[in-house]
Formats: sequence, structure tokens, C-alpha cells
Amino acid sequence: MKLVALLSSVRLKATVAATLVVALALGLAALALVAVLRSTLQRNADAEATRKAVAAVPYAESLKIERAEKAPPAAGEPGPILVAGKEGVIQLRDGTTARFADPDVLLTDGKAASAAEWAQPQKYAVAGLKVSTAGGPATVWSRVSLDGAEEALRTLNGALLPGVPAVLLVVAGMTWISVGRALAPVAAIRAKVADITARDLHQRVPVPGSKDEIAALATTVNGTLDRLETAVDTHKRFVADAAHELRSPIATLRARLELAEPSELTREALADVERLQSLAADLLILAKLDAGEPLRTAELDLGQVAAEESLRAGRRPDVRVELDIEPDVVMKGSRAHLDRLVTNLADNAVRHAASTVRVRVRAEQGQAVLEVQDDGPGIPPEQREAVFARFTRLDEARARDAGGAGLGLPIARDIALLHEGTLVYADSGFVAKFPLKTG
Repeated sequence: MKLVALLSSVRLKATVAATLVVALALGLAALALVAVLRSTLQRNADAEATRKAVAAVPYAESLKIERAEKAPPAAGEPGPILVAGKEGVIQLRDGTTARFADPDVLLTDGKAASAAEWAQPQKYAVAGLKVSTAGGPATVWSRVSLDGAEEALRTLNGALLPGVPAVLLVVAGMTWISVGRALAPVAAIRAKVADITARDLHQRVPVPGSKDEIAALATTVNGTLDRLETAVDTHKRFVADAAHELRSPIATLRARLELAEPSELTREALADVERLQSLAADLLILAKLDAGEPLRTAELDLGQVAAEESLRAGRRPDVRVELDIEPDVVMKGSRAHLDRLVTNLADNAVRHAASTVRVRVRAEQGQAVLEVQDDGPGIPPEQREAVFARFTRLDEARARDAGGAGLGLPIARDIALLHEGTLVYADSGFVAKFPLKTG
């Protein structure tokens, strides 16, 4: 999951996009630089060759080329061989070309073949000028080596090949760091929003001082949290006030039904009133839990609380409650809240048990553990979290007056969380764990 989140992150996408853009720009710039440098060096070499040919023209015009009848061979020299002559006359072994003192300048007569072998265009820049000599038309050739240009290009390529990847690495690193710093406020906002629950809507996300779009986002989120907190507070007050106001008339109605002449109708009405009274009490305690009222805690023995309250649970004649209580399991908590937690769990177990409910209390690994188990059908694994949602009833086929309103287990979990504990459904019952009193 972390790898998938990283690959889809804005930070990585921005880094990759910036690196690709810079890579494309640097690639085009490098190609353009090499092409321009090659063209410039070629033009400079051509200009130098032309300059040398022009400089050799006056001397070439003063020469007279004559064919040598018998020119002594020069051992070891593959090209045309210069033979000394008189009065500026240059005689050649093949009678076609003459070399100057500069080995990069050559004179050929009009009947001479091409100077391609001597020039080697891949290695030299070549220039040729037509001249008129005493012996007839001729051509002055000059050449300039391209070794310097090739060496300059090799040096440039040697700098570009490692340089461009190094620049891309620097760009990628700087982009990654810069985008990370730019998105740091967003991460802080996300973390804070993820941490805010219905119990702490007073918290607000940090607003960066950059006065940019992220600061505007943080301000908008805080405004939304303000409105949400106001709405939730209004709802909580309404539920608490409604539950409180319902208690008195329900209690009065119950007293009148209990004093009335016993009949089937009064018994059914009394059962409904008892359910209304229980529902009003549940709503009132939920409102108090949601309001986050501070706990009045004291040291108490969880085993004693469990024993007393489980025996007071709604009894069925055919269900037996067994106790397995370890002594001196001491914790800090609210006696009223823990009484309600044990009562709700025991009532739920008695309601669904076939014949036996077992209540166990023990100390385990620095925790006080309360287990309430029954031999009923149990809860399917896929619904073991759903039972803690408010007004959730798994057995919809059962008549609604046969069970609770679906608030007992949510209240029990809220009480466990309020005591820094947990409440989950295990294999055959509910398990609550609380921190043991230390020292």
C-alpha cells in the first residue's frame, strides 16, 4: 500500500514531470550545441584552408611546371616527388603535381586528376584555387586538419555524457525536496483532519503563514469544522434535553400503570413504557458520553463490579450465570459507567444465551480483562464490528419488543474507550480490556 501511495503521490508525479522536461530541454540543447560547434569548427577550418590557398597563389603563378623525362626515384615516399629545377622550374616524377614547402599546400596542372587521396575529406578541410602559371593553367590546393575540431567535439561529448545525468539527478533531488516542503502543510492538514473525531471537534488544522492556496485550504477546513462543531453540539443538546424531558412523564406514566387495575392491556403498556424508559436513559447517557464530560474516577475492583452487576442483569429462568472472578483486579474508573458497561454486556448475553452465561475477570499482561460469554448462536465474523453501531439489530426477523434498541453495545464500547480500554467480540463473547492501576 505504501508503494502504491508513493507511486500515485503528487510529489513523485511533479518530480518525474520536472525531470522529464529538463531532460528534454537538456537533450535538445546538447544536440544543438554539438551541431553548432561542429558547424563552426568546419567553417573555421574551411576558411583557414582558403586563406592558405590564397597565400600560395602568388608563388604558384611564378612557377613553371615541366614534365621530367627521367626523375630519380625517391625511396619510401609514396606521393609525388619534388625534383629541383632551374629558374623556378618545378619538375615532378609524374609530371602532374608539385609540393610546396608547406606539406598542406599542393599544386596540380590542368590535366591532373582529383586530389581526393591527398585531401582525405574526412580528416581535412580542403580549398582549391585556379591559377595561371608560366606552363599553363593549374590548381593550388590547401588543406587544414580536422583533428582539432574532432578533439574539441570529443571533449564536449565527454563533458555532456556524465554532465547531463548529473544535472538531471540534481533537478530531481531539488524538485523532490521543494515539492515535499511545499506539500508539508497539506500533510499536516491531512493528519490533523484524520485525527479529529466527533469527540474532539474543537481541534483545528494548522494554517501556514504562506498566505497561498494551501493556507486558504486550511482556513476553509477550519471554517467547515466550526460549522460542524456547532451542528454536532446542537444535536447533542437536543438529544440530551429530549431524553431528560422524557424521563419525568415516562416515570409518571409507569407509576400510573403500576397502580392501575392489572390486565393484559396494562401489562403490555407497562412493557412498552419500560422500553421507553430504557431508551430515554440510553439516549441520555449517549449524550453525556458524546459531550465528553470528564470522568470522576476512583480506584475500584473490576471483579466486584462485574459480580454485582452481572447478577442484577435481566434474568431468564432457564439461563444460569456463572462467575469466574479473580480477586484484586484493581483499576481506575467511574463506578457508574463501569456498572452500565457490565449491565449492558450481561443483559445482551442473557438475552441470547441458550442456557449459560459466564462472566470472567482476570489480570493479564498489565491489563484488567473482563469477558462475558454465552452459549448462544454467536455473531458471524463479518458482523462483529457492525454490532457496535448505534441502533444496530442483527436479528431483524425477531420482534422488536423482544430485544433492546441497539444501543447497549455502542454505549459499552464508548465507556471502554473513555477508560482508555477496548471492547471487541471474541470467539464466544465480548472481551473488554482496561489498564491496571500501577503502583
